[in-house]
Amino acid sequence: MKGIVLAGGAGSRLYPLTQVASKQLQPVYDKPMVYYPLTVLIAAGIDEICLISTPHDLPRYRQLLGDGTQWGIRIEYREQTKPAGIAEAFLIAASFIGSDDVTLILGDNIFFGGDAFPRAFSEFKSGATIFAYHVNDPERYGVVEFDSEGRAISLEEKPKQPRSNFAVPGVYIFDNRVVEIARHMQPSARGELEITDINKTYLQRGELRVVRMSRGTAWLDAGTSSSLHEASAYVQTIEKRQGMKLGCPEEAALYRRFLSVAQFEKLVSMMPICEYREYLESVAIEIQRTRTFGNLSL
Repeated sequence: MKGIVLAGGAGSRLYPLTQVASKQLQPVYDKPMVYYPLTVLIAAGIDEICLISTPHDLPRYRQLLGDGTQWGIRIEYREQTKPAGIAEAFLIAASFIGSDDVTLILGDNIFFGGDAFPRAFSEFKSGATIFAYHVNDPERYGVVEFDSEGRAISLEEKPKQPRSNFAVPGVYIFDNRVVEIARHMQPSARGELEITDINKTYLQRGELRVVRMSRGTAWLDAGTSSSLHEASAYVQTIEKRQGMKLGCPEEAALYRRFLSVAQFEKLVSMMPICEYREYLESVAIEIQRTRTFGNLSL
Protein backbone atom coordinates (compact mmCIF):
# COMPACT_ATOMS: atom_id res chain seq x y z
CA MET A 1 0.00 0.00 0.00
CA LYS A 2 1.24 3.46 -0.95
CA GLY A 3 -0.03 6.81 0.29
CA ILE A 4 -0.81 10.18 -1.27
CA VAL A 5 -1.17 13.47 0.59
CA LEU A 6 -2.99 15.98 -1.61
CA ALA A 7 -1.87 19.44 -0.51
CA GLY A 8 -2.69 21.50 -3.58
CA GLY A 9 -5.27 24.19 -4.22
CA ALA A 10 -5.16 27.96 -3.97
CA GLY A 11 -6.39 28.13 -0.38
CA SER A 12 -8.55 31.12 -1.28
CA ARG A 13 -10.83 30.61 1.73
CA LEU A 14 -7.84 31.27 3.99
CA TYR A 15 -6.76 34.51 2.27
CA PRO A 16 -4.64 36.45 3.24
CA LEU A 17 -2.93 33.73 5.32
CA THR A 18 -2.16 31.80 2.16
CA GLN A 19 -0.25 34.77 0.79
CA VAL A 20 2.41 33.79 3.33
CA ALA A 21 2.29 29.99 3.07
CA SER A 22 0.01 27.39 1.52
CA LYS A 23 -3.00 26.14 3.45
CA GLN A 24 -1.43 22.85 4.51
CA LEU A 25 1.62 24.65 5.91
CA GLN A 26 -0.48 26.78 8.24
CA PRO A 27 -0.08 26.00 11.95
CA VAL A 28 -2.68 23.87 13.69
CA TYR A 29 -1.79 24.70 17.27
CA ASP A 30 1.87 23.64 17.46
CA LYS A 31 2.51 21.82 14.19
CA PRO A 32 2.13 22.46 10.46
CA MET A 33 -1.23 21.21 9.21
CA VAL A 34 0.38 18.67 6.87
CA TYR A 35 1.85 16.80 9.85
CA TYR A 36 -1.60 15.51 10.82
CA PRO A 37 -2.56 13.64 7.61
CA LEU A 38 1.04 12.51 7.20
CA THR A 39 0.90 10.97 10.68
CA VAL A 40 -2.33 9.14 9.81
CA LEU A 41 -0.56 7.40 6.91
CA ILE A 42 2.54 6.55 8.90
CA ALA A 43 0.45 5.23 11.81
CA ALA A 44 -1.36 3.01 9.29
CA GLY A 45 1.96 1.44 8.33
CA ILE A 46 2.46 3.25 5.02
CA ASP A 47 6.12 4.07 4.43
CA GLU A 48 6.02 5.23 0.78
CA ILE A 49 4.23 8.54 0.42
CA CYS A 50 3.76 11.02 -2.41
CA LEU A 51 2.91 14.63 -1.62
CA ILE A 52 1.16 16.59 -4.35
CA SER A 53 1.12 20.39 -4.31
CA THR A 54 1.56 23.42 -6.54
CA PRO A 55 4.87 24.17 -8.26
CA HIS A 56 5.14 27.30 -6.12
CA ASP A 57 4.68 25.49 -2.80
CA LEU A 58 6.56 22.23 -3.39
CA PRO A 59 9.99 23.68 -2.44
CA ARG A 60 8.58 24.59 0.99
CA TYR A 61 7.29 21.07 1.54
CA ARG A 62 10.63 19.62 0.49
CA GLN A 63 12.36 21.91 2.98
CA LEU A 64 9.97 20.87 5.77
CA LEU A 65 9.69 17.12 5.12
CA GLY A 66 12.77 16.20 3.09
CA ASP A 67 12.82 12.73 1.56
CA GLY A 68 11.35 11.13 4.69
CA THR A 69 14.45 9.16 5.67
CA GLN A 70 14.56 10.92 9.03
CA TRP A 71 11.33 9.03 9.84
CA GLY A 72 12.34 5.78 8.15
CA ILE A 73 10.00 6.37 5.22
CA ARG A 74 10.25 7.62 1.63
CA ILE A 75 8.55 10.81 0.43
CA GLU A 76 8.26 11.79 -3.22
CA TYR A 77 6.78 14.95 -4.67
CA ARG A 78 4.57 15.71 -7.66
CA GLU A 79 3.19 18.95 -9.12
CA GLN A 80 -0.46 19.84 -9.61
CA THR A 81 -0.26 22.91 -11.81
CA LYS A 82 -3.87 23.95 -11.21
CA PRO A 83 -6.79 22.62 -9.14
CA ALA A 84 -8.50 19.99 -11.29
CA GLY A 85 -10.16 17.76 -8.75
CA ILE A 86 -9.11 15.27 -6.09
CA ALA A 87 -9.23 12.35 -8.53
CA GLU A 88 -6.53 13.96 -10.68
CA ALA A 89 -4.07 12.95 -7.96
CA PHE A 90 -4.15 9.36 -9.23
CA LEU A 91 -3.06 10.50 -12.69
CA ILE A 92 -0.37 12.80 -11.35
CA ALA A 93 1.01 10.04 -9.09
CA ALA A 94 0.46 7.11 -11.48
CA SER A 95 4.17 6.35 -11.82
CA PHE A 96 4.56 6.52 -8.04
CA ILE A 97 1.60 4.18 -7.45
CA GLY A 98 2.86 1.61 -9.96
CA SER A 99 1.11 -1.70 -9.38
CA ASP A 100 0.27 -1.08 -5.71
CA ASP A 101 -2.95 -0.24 -3.90
CA VAL A 102 -3.15 3.35 -2.68
CA THR A 103 -4.58 5.52 0.07
CA LEU A 104 -5.28 9.19 -0.56
CA ILE A 105 -5.72 11.68 2.28
CA LEU A 106 -6.48 15.38 1.94
CA GLY A 107 -3.87 17.64 3.47
CA ASP A 108 -6.38 19.79 5.37
CA ASN A 109 -8.17 16.94 7.17
CA ILE A 110 -7.42 16.26 10.84
CA PHE A 111 -8.60 13.15 12.68
CA PHE A 112 -8.49 12.01 16.26
CA GLY A 113 -9.70 8.94 18.12
CA GLY A 114 -11.54 5.78 17.15
CA ASP A 115 -10.20 2.70 15.44
CA ALA A 116 -11.83 3.05 12.01
CA PHE A 117 -8.60 3.70 10.14
CA PRO A 118 -6.42 0.94 11.65
CA ARG A 119 -9.20 -1.61 11.10
CA ALA A 120 -9.94 -0.49 7.56
CA PHE A 121 -6.30 -0.58 6.52
CA SER A 122 -5.67 -4.00 8.04
CA GLU A 123 -8.85 -5.48 6.54
CA PHE A 124 -8.49 -4.01 3.04
CA LYS A 125 -8.19 -6.62 0.30
CA SER A 126 -9.57 -5.11 -2.89
CA GLY A 127 -12.12 -2.66 -4.26
CA ALA A 128 -12.48 0.63 -2.39
CA THR A 129 -13.04 1.72 1.20
CA ILE A 130 -14.35 5.13 2.19
CA PHE A 131 -15.67 6.49 5.47
CA ALA A 132 -18.88 8.13 6.65
CA TYR A 133 -19.06 10.78 9.37
CA HIS A 134 -22.25 12.34 10.74
CA VAL A 135 -22.33 16.14 10.27
CA ASN A 136 -24.83 18.98 10.59
CA ASP A 137 -23.99 20.52 7.21
CA PRO A 138 -23.72 17.64 4.71
CA GLU A 139 -24.35 19.94 1.74
CA ARG A 140 -20.71 21.04 2.03
CA TYR A 141 -19.35 17.56 1.34
CA GLY A 142 -19.74 14.37 -0.60
CA VAL A 143 -22.71 12.57 0.97
CA VAL A 144 -23.40 8.85 1.28
CA GLU A 145 -26.92 7.46 1.65
CA PHE A 146 -27.66 4.14 3.38
CA ASP A 147 -30.62 1.80 3.10
CA SER A 148 -32.54 0.37 6.06
CA GLU A 149 -29.93 -2.38 6.45
CA GLY A 150 -27.01 0.06 6.57
CA ARG A 151 -25.75 -0.57 3.03
CA ALA A 152 -24.53 2.35 0.95
CA ILE A 153 -26.91 2.96 -1.97
CA SER A 154 -25.96 6.40 -3.32
CA LEU A 155 -23.26 9.05 -3.36
CA GLU A 156 -23.63 12.74 -4.19
CA GLU A 157 -21.13 15.58 -4.36
CA LYS A 158 -22.23 18.66 -2.39
CA PRO A 159 -25.98 18.11 -2.93
CA LYS A 160 -28.42 20.98 -2.38
CA GLN A 161 -30.81 18.55 -0.72
CA PRO A 162 -28.69 15.86 0.98
CA ARG A 163 -30.23 12.41 1.36
CA SER A 164 -28.43 11.85 4.65
CA ASN A 165 -26.23 13.57 7.21
CA PHE A 166 -23.28 11.30 6.53
CA ALA A 167 -20.40 13.12 4.87
CA VAL A 168 -17.42 11.38 3.28
CA PRO A 169 -14.17 12.55 4.97
CA GLY A 170 -11.01 13.02 2.96
CA VAL A 171 -9.49 9.55 3.34
CA TYR A 172 -9.92 7.01 0.53
CA ILE A 173 -8.47 3.52 0.09
CA PHE A 174 -8.41 2.01 -3.42
CA ASP A 175 -7.01 -0.98 -5.19
CA ASN A 176 -4.74 -0.39 -8.18
CA ARG A 177 -7.63 -0.16 -10.64
CA VAL A 178 -8.29 3.39 -9.46
CA VAL A 179 -5.60 4.70 -11.82
CA GLU A 180 -7.32 3.26 -14.88
CA ILE A 181 -10.71 4.45 -13.66
CA ALA A 182 -9.35 7.98 -13.27
CA ARG A 183 -7.89 7.87 -16.79
CA HIS A 184 -11.33 7.27 -18.30
CA MET A 185 -13.22 9.86 -16.24
CA GLN A 186 -14.76 12.99 -17.72
CA PRO A 187 -14.55 16.32 -15.88
CA SER A 188 -17.64 17.42 -14.01
CA ALA A 189 -19.57 20.65 -14.62
CA ARG A 190 -17.00 22.28 -12.34
CA GLY A 191 -14.27 21.18 -14.74
CA GLU A 192 -12.79 18.78 -12.18
CA LEU A 193 -12.22 15.04 -11.88
CA GLU A 194 -14.48 14.25 -8.93
CA ILE A 195 -13.49 11.70 -6.29
CA THR A 196 -17.21 11.00 -5.85
CA ASP A 197 -17.37 9.69 -9.42
CA ILE A 198 -14.60 7.20 -8.64
CA ASN A 199 -16.45 6.11 -5.51
CA LYS A 200 -19.64 5.71 -7.57
CA THR A 201 -17.82 3.44 -10.01
CA TYR A 202 -16.84 1.08 -7.21
CA LEU A 203 -20.36 1.33 -5.73
CA GLN A 204 -21.93 0.34 -9.06
CA ARG A 205 -19.57 -2.64 -9.22
CA GLY A 206 -20.59 -3.71 -5.73
CA GLU A 207 -17.01 -3.20 -4.54
CA LEU A 208 -17.35 -0.16 -2.29
CA ARG A 209 -17.10 -0.58 1.46
CA VAL A 210 -18.28 2.32 3.62
CA VAL A 211 -17.06 2.41 7.23
CA ARG A 212 -19.11 4.53 9.59
CA MET A 213 -16.88 6.44 11.99
CA SER A 214 -17.82 6.17 15.64
CA ARG A 215 -18.95 9.01 17.88
CA GLY A 216 -15.57 8.83 19.58
CA THR A 217 -13.86 10.04 16.41
CA ALA A 218 -13.24 13.71 15.65
CA TRP A 219 -12.91 14.93 12.07
CA LEU A 220 -11.79 18.51 11.54
CA ASP A 221 -11.68 20.19 8.14
CA ALA A 222 -9.30 23.14 8.54
CA GLY A 223 -10.07 24.82 5.22
CA THR A 224 -11.44 28.15 6.49
CA SER A 225 -10.16 30.70 8.99
CA SER A 226 -12.83 29.75 11.51
CA SER A 227 -12.29 25.99 11.16
CA LEU A 228 -8.50 26.48 11.33
CA HIS A 229 -8.91 28.30 14.64
CA GLU A 230 -11.34 25.65 15.92
CA ALA A 231 -8.94 22.87 14.94
CA SER A 232 -6.07 24.56 16.78
CA ALA A 233 -8.20 25.01 19.89
CA TYR A 234 -9.33 21.38 19.75
CA VAL A 235 -5.79 20.04 19.38
CA GLN A 236 -4.58 22.25 22.23
CA THR A 237 -7.38 21.02 24.50
CA ILE A 238 -6.75 17.33 23.74
CA GLU A 239 -2.99 17.63 24.15
CA LYS A 240 -3.21 19.47 27.45
CA ARG A 241 -5.89 17.14 28.79
CA GLN A 242 -4.23 13.87 27.82
CA GLY A 243 -0.56 14.82 27.87
CA MET A 244 -0.12 13.31 24.40
CA LYS A 245 0.44 15.13 21.14
CA LEU A 246 -1.55 14.63 17.96
CA GLY A 247 0.06 14.57 14.55
CA CYS A 248 3.66 13.64 15.44
CA PRO A 249 5.22 11.74 12.51
CA GLU A 250 8.28 10.91 14.63
CA GLU A 251 6.16 9.17 17.26
CA ALA A 252 4.12 7.32 14.64
CA ALA A 253 7.32 6.14 12.94
CA LEU A 254 8.68 4.89 16.26
CA TYR A 255 5.55 2.90 17.13
CA ARG A 256 5.41 1.47 13.61
CA ARG A 257 9.09 0.49 14.04
CA PHE A 258 10.14 2.48 11.01
CA LEU A 259 12.62 3.95 13.50
CA SER A 260 14.51 2.12 16.21
CA VAL A 261 14.59 3.67 19.66
CA ALA A 262 18.22 4.68 19.06
CA GLN A 263 17.36 6.34 15.74
CA PHE A 264 14.40 8.08 17.35
CA GLU A 265 16.54 9.43 20.20
CA LYS A 266 19.19 10.66 17.77
CA LEU A 267 16.54 12.44 15.69
CA VAL A 268 15.07 14.11 18.77
CA SER A 269 18.52 15.19 20.03
CA MET A 270 19.01 17.22 16.84
CA MET A 271 15.90 19.33 17.48
CA PRO A 272 16.11 22.75 19.16
CA ILE A 273 15.01 23.01 22.77
CA CYS A 274 11.22 23.39 22.64
CA GLU A 275 7.99 21.80 23.88
CA TYR A 276 7.89 19.48 20.88
CA ARG A 277 11.34 18.08 21.66
CA GLU A 278 10.49 17.75 25.35
CA TYR A 279 7.41 15.72 24.49
CA LEU A 280 9.30 13.36 22.19
CA GLU A 281 12.00 12.93 24.83
CA SER A 282 9.28 11.84 27.25
CA VAL A 283 8.05 9.32 24.66
CA ALA A 284 11.55 7.84 24.43
CA ILE A 285 11.83 7.64 28.22
CA GLU A 286 8.48 5.85 28.46
CA ILE A 287 9.46 3.37 25.73
CA GLN A 288 12.75 2.64 27.48
CA ARG A 289 10.98 2.27 30.83
CA THR A 290 8.28 -0.13 29.68
CA ARG A 291 10.11 -1.73 26.77
CA THR A 292 6.76 -1.92 24.98
CA PHE A 293 5.34 -0.23 21.92
CA GLY A 294 1.80 0.97 22.54
CA ASN A 295 -0.88 2.00 20.07
CA LEU A 296 -0.64 5.50 18.65
CA SER A 297 -3.81 7.58 18.75
CA LEU A 298 -4.24 9.54 15.54
